[in-house]
Parts: sequence; structure tokens; C-alpha cells
Amino acid sequence: MLKISNDLFNFVVMRPLYLFVWFCLSYSLRLFFKRVELLNAPKSFFGRTIYVSNHPASFMDPLVISCFRRPILFFMTRSDVFTPISRPILWLVHMLPIYRQIDGVNTKDKNQEVFKECSKVLKGKRNLLIFGEGFTDDVFVRRLKPIKKGAVRIGFSALDAMNWSEKVYLAAVGCNYSDPSRMRSDLLIATSDQICLNDFKDAYEANSNKVISELTNKLDLLMKSQITHVENPHLVHLHEGIMILTRRGMNAESYDSELTLIERFEYSKKIALWLNNNSFETLEPIKERIEFYFNVLKNNDLTDDELWRLKENKILIKEKFLKILVLLPFSALGIIHCAIPYLITKKFVEGKFKRPVFWSSTKMLISMILIGILNIPVIFCINDFFSVSSYFGFCYYLLIGIFGLSAYRAMVLIKQIIRYKSLKKRDLHDIFEERERTFEFLKITIPEEFS
Repeated sequence: MLKISNDLFNFVVMRPLYLFVWFCLSYSLRLFFKRVELLNAPKSFFGRTIYVSNHPASFMDPLVISCFRRPILFFMTRSDVFTPISRPILWLVHMLPIYRQIDGVNTKDKNQEVFKECSKVLKGKRNLLIFGEGFTDDVFVRRLKPIKKGAVRIGFSALDAMNWSEKVYLAAVGCNYSDPSRMRSDLLIATSDQICLNDFKDAYEANSNKVISELTNKLDLLMKSQITHVENPHLVHLHEGIMILTRRGMNAESYDSELTLIERFEYSKKIALWLNNNSFETLEPIKERIEFYFNVLKNNDLTDDELWRLKENKILIKEKFLKILVLLPFSALGIIHCAIPYLITKKFVEGKFKRPVFWSSTKMLISMILIGILNIPVIFCINDFFSVSSYFGFCYYLLIGIFGLSAYRAMVLIKQIIRYKSLKKRDLHDIFEERERTFEFLKITIPEEFS
């Protein structure tokens, strides 16, 4: 029997499969996110860089970093998801296991083997992606948790394996979502300048532990500069409340559409920095005032965005009706091709995954697979029924995702019309006044440039 080398098998079989998966994921993610912005994005596909990222959105983070940026990445993920069935698939999408104490194994010995694989990846001019925090919170928050030393250790381990003959770099990556669980939300990915680990060779050989600690601290600061970081976890809701009321930050619902995503990101960072530079006692009055206002909204089943649109007469129901009419033929096709796979996926994911932080990315992945497989016969049916070229059937197949998005948008618009018609019948005068009082209080308590 003819034996095929691993390198030849990877090139002939696995590489095309990887590129196919990459294309499908990129297409799905472009539909999921409304706007995507990259800051200081790397220009090269190849390299020997260890990218260390925050981890606010579970499975979504490796997907967006690998699909929206050029570098070819291998990324570390928790070992317990590697099973005999999943291992080939995870390997296909460049996942490497990382072992933790809670996995109940000899993490030191297991991770040594993983470090060797990482060294091979870097030696082959590929890049690594590591999530420095190690885990994702159950609730999306705009802050960085303490990062681990593993990324720096892996970098120096790779240099030792290569006898320091090649350069290895570190760089921080920040995933900044308006809301990772919300369809058609926004995403900004920021990347720091690189740190060349070779520059620390003498210091590392003299005192490796000291250098690893110092570089980890430096990396921590670099990561915080790429994201919105609210130091005190008790102030994250205050930060979000300020962005909502001013309509200038990274909130997914309440924002000025005339602002660019970069402007919203910079505003979000500046508000966080102002909060970080003030004591909790100083901020407590404004925190209590804003919490009171949002409790009023909650008790009245309202959002600030709804209240603002009603007050400013920004509902535009006629415009929404027109959009629904334009979307109608595409929405109908979307319901035909996508509704059943999506409903099956939704029920399965929400039943099997107890942590909602996993839902959006997992639903997107499984829906993509189900919709893609179940609609393959469509290509052949179109060719047979309409006697057209197979290229036409294939192009129609590629548009099914657009049809599904049209159906989603039409459903959202219908719900908004029903909701706003209901709200217009309510007497909201007192709540309007409460918002005005809260906003005025906000203007006199935060710096003028933020109000």
C-alpha cells in the first residue's frame, strides 16, 4: 500500500479542508456581525508570533480572531473538549489542547508535550493564539482578568528548541464586542505592537523566572490598552450605563449611528480610564443614581433606547414597513431554507449548554453546518427544474445565508413595530422626566468631554 507522508497528507487533504472551513466561518461571521473594524492588524499570513488575547466570549473569540485577521493561527483550548470524535475536527481547525488542574491529569507532563507541539508550530512560521485569562465569565463584561504566564513560557521554550536561531514575538490582541450574543452587533479587534523575545536572551538565561514575570506584567498592560478595561468589577454596570445614556460608546443598542466604531471604542476606553482613576466613594453617588434609573426602566419593561426613540420621535414605523416589504421575497426564501435547521439548533444548544455565554457562537456553528448540508439538494433541484447552468444553482446556494439574514431582519422589524405601537399607548411622562433628571445629573458629575 502506498504510504503518504504527514506533510503531503496535510497539503493535499487537510489544507483544502481547513481553507473550506475558514471560508464558511468567515461568511457566517460576516452575516452575524454588522460592522467589523481592525486596528493595527498584522499584514502577513506567516510569522512566529504568539498572540495573547482577552477571552470575553468563549468560542466566538478564536473564530473572529482567526477569520478576520490574516495570520495563520493555531490556538490553545481546554483539553476536556478533545474526544476521540472531536479530536480530528479540532485538529483540522488548528486547535491544540491545554491542560488545567481541574482536568484531573498530570498537567505538567501533559503540557510539556503541548509545548513541544507549539515549538513545532512556531518553527514552521505559523502563529499561536493563547487566551491569557484562561476562562470566560458567564456574563459579558468589559474588563481583563489576571493573565497567566503560559504564553511567555511557550515563547522561550520555542526559542530554546530552535537554539535561538529564529525570532519569536509576543503581541496582545483585544476583542471588543458591542455584545457577542447579539446578532448584527459590532466588533473591533485591536492588536498591539510586537515584543521580540530574543531581545531578552541574556536576562532570561540569568534569571528566567524574573524575566517571565516581568514580560507577563508588560503583556498585561499591553492587553489592557487594546480593550475597554474597567478595573473595579463593581463599576462595570456604571460604565455601561454611562455609554447607554450618552449614546456614544460600544453598547449594542444605544449609540449614535453617525459615530464610527473606532470613535465609539475610544469613548468607551476613556470612560473606563476615568472610572479607574477615581475612588469608589467618589463614584458611588452617580452609580446609585444610574442604578435607580435603570431599575425604573426594568420595572416598567422598557429599555433606554426605546425611551429615547419615543422621546425624540425616532420610531419611523413607516420606514420599517417599507424595509419589510423590500425584504419580503428574500425573507420568504430564508424561512424556507433556514427556519427548521435554526429551530432545531436553538433547542439543542439551549438544552445542552447550561452557560449562555456559549450559545451564540455554538448556534452559529451548528446552524451553518445544518443549513449547509440540508440545502445541498437545492443546487441539483434548481438545475433540474429550471434547466439552468450548475453555476446558477451554486450561486443560489451561496445566497441562502443572505436569505436567512433577511428573514431574521424582517422578524426583528415586525417585533419592533408591534412593540412601539404598544409603547405609544402608554403614559410614559414620568419616566421621560426621570431620564432627563438622570442625564442632567450625569452631565454635572462626569467630565464635560464625556457628557
